[in-house]
Amino acid sequence: MPTLDPLLFGEIDPPQRLLMGPGPVNAHPRVLRAMSADLLGQFDPEMTGYMNQVMALYRPIFGTENQWTMLVDGTARAGIEAALVSLVAPGDRVLVIDFGRFGLLLKEILGRIGAVIDTVDAPWGEVVPMDAIAAAIARSGPTLVACVHGDTSTTMAQPLDGLGELCVQAGALSYVDATATIGGMEIAADRWGVDVVTGGLQKCLGGPSGSAPITISDKAAAHIAARRHVEQGIRRDDIIDGAGVRIGSNYFDLAMIMDYWSDKRLNHHTEATSMLYAARECARVMLGEGLEARYARHAAAGRAMTAGLRAMGLQVFGDDAHRMTNVTGVHIPKGIDGERVRTAMRTHFEIEIGSAFGPLQGRIWRIGAMGYNAAKHKVLITLGALEACLRMEGFALPAGEAVTAAMAAWDV
Repeated sequence: MPTLDPLLFGEIDPPQRLLMGPGPVNAHPRVLRAMSADLLGQFDPEMTGYMNQVMALYRPIFGTENQWTMLVDGTARAGIEAALVSLVAPGDRVLVIDFGRFGLLLKEILGRIGAVIDTVDAPWGEVVPMDAIAAAIARSGPTLVACVHGDTSTTMAQPLDGLGELCVQAGALSYVDATATIGGMEIAADRWGVDVVTGGLQKCLGGPSGSAPITISDKAAAHIAARRHVEQGIRRDDIIDGAGVRIGSNYFDLAMIMDYWSDKRLNHHTEATSMLYAARECARVMLGEGLEARYARHAAAGRAMTAGLRAMGLQVFGDDAHRMTNVTGVHIPKGIDGERVRTAMRTHFEIEIGSAFGPLQGRIWRIGAMGYNAAKHKVLITLGALEACLRMEGFALPAGEAVTAAMAAWDV
């Protein structure tokens, strides 16, 4: 029998790294403390009370009064997949608003479901105009329109006011992936008129990856309930199957998940208790700060980061008018090895910044300032470290100008 590496038995002791990439970011200490609380049985009255509190806490964060506002156990992608597999049956036509890597992800998941996929596209670094979306809906005749709000691969935020009305007029449902923006930019599910929005904790909400907040309109909930098919071992006389096509996933079956979160307490799965504690505390921290103050802090952090990068003589990527407040893309200077700079920042300063995907790989860095890390001093430290690491690589830039410009921009 092989000898096990002694390091396997050591206590986990990760470095105190400042995560200033596109996510995940450092979790708020209050969230980490909440996660250390004792576990409860999944139908313990205190536990179901916490579940009801989570539903109430996330309604203002999603900008909604939807009854069905809850959590899907799993990373943010679990929420995306649960929404799509529960809304879409094989053969349904779906229009995807695609302007980056995560629009492509929606297409990937929908393709596996067996949907017929149409797209309306924008180049990476831009967003799709609403009139182009309207024309695409008229041309496609979809049952669902799916979109990412903020795509961290391109650092762009898609405007969504008016999307819901277009979908209603076409008789289509609507889905928005707000993983990268929830907690840092306004989410206005009811004002947008969209049916399902999902998120994640690991970015602007300042928590760990592993729980996906979701909100579902009454119209979408009825559509999903029509596809309900309760698994045989937990069937009950008070929960009736729908007449629609059975949802193609058991774990991500939102019909059963809604029954789990309802007063019926259908025993569909065992809630991830520590992650529910984390999601609850993320929401409490955010609402305690105040929504407008929270969004203003993220806007200040993004504004300061952008100003500092430009003061170094670097070119910021993408359309200024539609930039996410919490992630900034910046072109890697010609002749500079981007990975050497990232390694130097991690090695010398314990700061992580992000690389890029697809056509932007090796061309830009993605630098985040979100959640617990959307703080003036963390932005300034990151800019100072980047300046030092660029100098180490022989890049000439104005000394100290980045921090000065960022400080001024924060206070605008």
